[in-house]
Amino acid sequence: MELDDDAPPTDAAAALRLIQDQRSATARRLDPDARLLYWPWGVAWLVGFGLFFLRFAPGDRALVDLPGWLPLTVLFVLLAAAGTTQAVVSVRAYGQVSGDSARRGKWYGYAWALGSVSIYAGLGRISEHLPHDLAALLWSATAVGLTGALHMAGGAVWLDQDLFRLGVWISAINLVGAFAGPGWHPLIVAVAGGGGILVAGAIARRRQQRRQQP
Repeated sequence: MELDDDAPPTDAAAALRLIQDQRSATARRLDPDARLLYWPWGVAWLVGFGLFFLRFAPGDRALVDLPGWLPLTVLFVLLAAAGTTQAVVSVRAYGQVSGDSARRGKWYGYAWALGSVSIYAGLGRISEHLPHDLAALLWSATAVGLTGALHMAGGAVWLDQDLFRLGVWISAINLVGAFAGPGWHPLIVAVAGGGGILVAGAIARRRQQRRQQP
């Protein structure tokens, strides 16, 4: 007697295993590798803000003789690369998703774009009247503060505890860096911020793998 592999399972245990396998397969297909969403940003912060600290250390000293334009250029290039990576990964994973989830993601992206542009436009009018070290602190503290706030907002929208906690952590270390003052802020953001994002990506990936196990 031949068995039909396409026949439905004949007992409850087999049916449950089939459902779990299908859920795991769907999670693997729709849930992108969390490391690709977190780690590029962590590397950008670690390297970019790290170069800022080496070039513009406390007291406006240069610990390493770098061109003044290099830290900002490297930071922008790495941030652009991180944003491109996240966009490509997200489109591949969620491009076929529709409904409320897709709408939330689109609106959340608009919040990032419009929020950043509006804040930076205002900073551009203010920072030119400040000394270089205070202008750099204003730009970096505002940008990092916006990032922390939007991470918390994203965690609240999707009930993602990891994302919300990362936003709290970024906001907290930004506050510490702002009070520490010029020169110290990029060091704190590079080590605690960039390092924190790398750790968050590793934790998110571990939980993701547990969800994807059949």
